[in-house]
Amino acid sequence: MANKVAIVAVAQVGHNDALGKNLREISYEVTKNVLNQVGMKQEELGTIITSSSDFWQGISCSRSVYFDAMGAYLKDSSKAAEDGALGFLYGLMRVMSGHFDNALVHAITKSSEIPSLSTLTNLYADPFFQRPIGLDDVSAAAMQARLYMDRYKITEEQAARVVVKNLGNALNNPYAHKKMKISVDEVLRSEVMAHPIKALDCAAYSDGTCALLLASEEKAKKLTDSPVWVKGMGWCTDHHFFGDRDLLNGGLRKAAKKAYDMAGITKPLEEIDVAEICEPYSFQELLWYEQLGFCSDGEGGKLIDNGITVMDGKLPVNPSGGVLATNPYVARGLIRVTEAALQVMGKAGERQVPGVKTSLAHSTHGFAGQHHSVVILGK
Repeated sequence: MANKVAIVAVAQVGHNDALGKNLREISYEVTKNVLNQVGMKQEELGTIITSSSDFWQGISCSRSVYFDAMGAYLKDSSKAAEDGALGFLYGLMRVMSGHFDNALVHAITKSSEIPSLSTLTNLYADPFFQRPIGLDDVSAAAMQARLYMDRYKITEEQAARVVVKNLGNALNNPYAHKKMKISVDEVLRSEVMAHPIKALDCAAYSDGTCALLLASEEKAKKLTDSPVWVKGMGWCTDHHFFGDRDLLNGGLRKAAKKAYDMAGITKPLEEIDVAEICEPYSFQELLWYEQLGFCSDGEGGKLIDNGITVMDGKLPVNPSGGVLATNPYVARGLIRVTEAALQVMGKAGERQVPGVKTSLAHSTHGFAGQHHSVVILGK
């Protein structure tokens, strides 16, 4: 990739630590943490990109309340609304352009201070036909799950195994919100939210923030001995109107192909060492396996059945616990990039996968995977 760019530092504030603090406090914490890791001062920041949302923050001009706490006063700065992974891509392109030699990227959500996911995501539906009938994130995902299970005979038990795996992995993640040893039967017995999705199949509503520092090749080598290089990226957005979409063949294949082509990856299951996938609902992790090229259509359930994606499997997926464990809605995509970077750095602590050279980060946003982003990172 021309004009090489690296991640040189990352920081998070998890749900439990963020819960009792305000937006300014936790934004300051992650910014200070990132700068301290590389010995930089606020004055040396080139550009600042933040991801937040007026909906998901409960105020208009959502960045204005915390921007100065990040050191953005009189700085070249901007906001990528709604998805932290888009903020990452925006910051990445700013450094790739040569206009800046570094970029601070940040994302935040405090779900404890805003209306429910159903209330907010209902506003994503068109106001004339689908919003009045109550279409929201959960009901849209349930229709996708029902179609997936009917077409490919994916079972509720296979989806439940994703929950068991991810919440178990989260026990090793100090930033995770929801972590526990749980059984398939317990998942299946949890309250039905919208058939076939049950309460434990759904991601938590979390508080949290995340930040990372991007640097040009020359700058990165001055800041760290272990830069994580961005090898590839891709993104794709599907139709807005829910009824116009093929829910089992959306934009993820296209986004993944762009990222793989840029990174020179032809056999994802063989060439990627670990993946952080955005799975707001358990069955979606299985579907995303297929669309990321880890297996053929309808075979996502076999990967979980055969232990391919567990911590000691051929391709560990979501060693952090994923979105099922921690879901600050706008920040979750940037957290996937951060966790994938920590794996390449070898700094993921108890959730570290041995020998990681190449990692994948994925984010999704909107009803049933309306938008997807894919990032490939490597040594």
